[in-house]
Amino acid sequence: MAVAQKRIWGWMAFDWASQPFYTLGLTFIFGPYFAVVATEYFLGTGLAEDAAKAQSQAVWSLGQTIAGLMIAFTAPFLGAFADNSGRKMPWIAFFSVVYVVAAFMLWGLTPDGATIMLTLIIFYVGFFAAESALNFVNAILPSLGNDQEVGRISGSGAAFGYWGGVTSLFIMLIFFAENDQGVTFVGFAPAFGLDPETREGTRFVGPFIALWYAIFIIPFFMFVRDDPRAEKKSTQLGAVWGELLDTLRGVFHRKSLLNFLLGSMFYRDALNALYAFGGVYAALVLDWQTTQIGIFGIIAAIAAAVTTWLSGLADARVGPKPVIQVAVWVLIIVSATIVGMSREAIFGIPLADGSGIPDTIFYICGVCIGGAGGAVYASSRSMMVRHTHPDRPAEAFGLFALTGKATAFLAPALITLFTVMTGNNQLGFLPVIFLFLIGLLLLRWVNKDGDRAEWSAS
Repeated sequence: MAVAQKRIWGWMAFDWASQPFYTLGLTFIFGPYFAVVATEYFLGTGLAEDAAKAQSQAVWSLGQTIAGLMIAFTAPFLGAFADNSGRKMPWIAFFSVVYVVAAFMLWGLTPDGATIMLTLIIFYVGFFAAESALNFVNAILPSLGNDQEVGRISGSGAAFGYWGGVTSLFIMLIFFAENDQGVTFVGFAPAFGLDPETREGTRFVGPFIALWYAIFIIPFFMFVRDDPRAEKKSTQLGAVWGELLDTLRGVFHRKSLLNFLLGSMFYRDALNALYAFGGVYAALVLDWQTTQIGIFGIIAAIAAAVTTWLSGLADARVGPKPVIQVAVWVLIIVSATIVGMSREAIFGIPLADGSGIPDTIFYICGVCIGGAGGAVYASSRSMMVRHTHPDRPAEAFGLFALTGKATAFLAPALITLFTVMTGNNQLGFLPVIFLFLIGLLLLRWVNKDGDRAEWSAS
């Protein structure tokens, strides 16, 4: 295998290695488990059931808000520092260690909720590390091919990651995550003698994520290296800060980049909210058990893997902008469905007791979230490549992370506000629709081919 091809496969290994944190941790296993444990904890403090569920959702969103703000404020500076030093790999290695340690410690969340706040902090430290490492990994993407190749590589890498999510979720559901009867969805007792009474099978998700990453990140570190030809500049604090300020000032003179960063800021924030609260919604609104949420996750992840790969091919043919626009419209329809649906009614139409219609509709929503979300993720970083100066990729993707996280507090905070104000988990999702619409509007002023040629010429 050619060196360039090995480098591409090594780069894609990061998506495969890191995806379980999002699939198992954020969305389908740990997130819903945290919601159930937190709800029971708040019930124990004297809150009514609906208030306890709302408080559980609010606490989860608070953690995401704080982590998002930390990423937003650190990513551009870390990116500028890495560009000046010409080295990204040490940063990826450092955040990988933090990721593995934090993921492993999620084991400590017992059903009594004794460590509920500590575990919330640990989870979002891991989230911060995963996102920070991803920023540096994304900064390597422009060096892997031309615009057409980058779209295909981005889509293939994201699809490869989703297959990693599917595989890891299968393993968790078959061998570890137990239901209320103390068995996995195929009827097995949790592996390794793990105790279902204390939810050790579900809690094993933390060590599992850590081990998965530690094993599958090896090809990345074997085949991906810093470019020895990269220009090295001063890494003194003042010099790095000066470079970053120059770049930030330049953004305001680049109409296409400015509108893309702002537009993606809103639609990625809304998408992250769907990921973070989808499993929580299923647990609190539809009363799904962990295994049922996990099956939902498998369906969504398979849809994401297939659709993201296809979106990469579409990106290579028509460019990333149309792909993003279609995907965002799909996510708007899904969000409206979530707002209008509960166990008792759909858009005000009452349902018979025990009706399976909400379950079926939410499975369809999961397919759409997985597929459209994967397309948005892959094509957005492909579009960022089209706006990236070849000498400053880490800084550019740091700005991409900044705008992806600068308002990371917005969707969770608005969900928290609407949930508390209405006392209703479905209505708490209303702000997500508005954020998607704002992002879609701003995409109108984005050049489908980016602005690198225009910027270089100036």
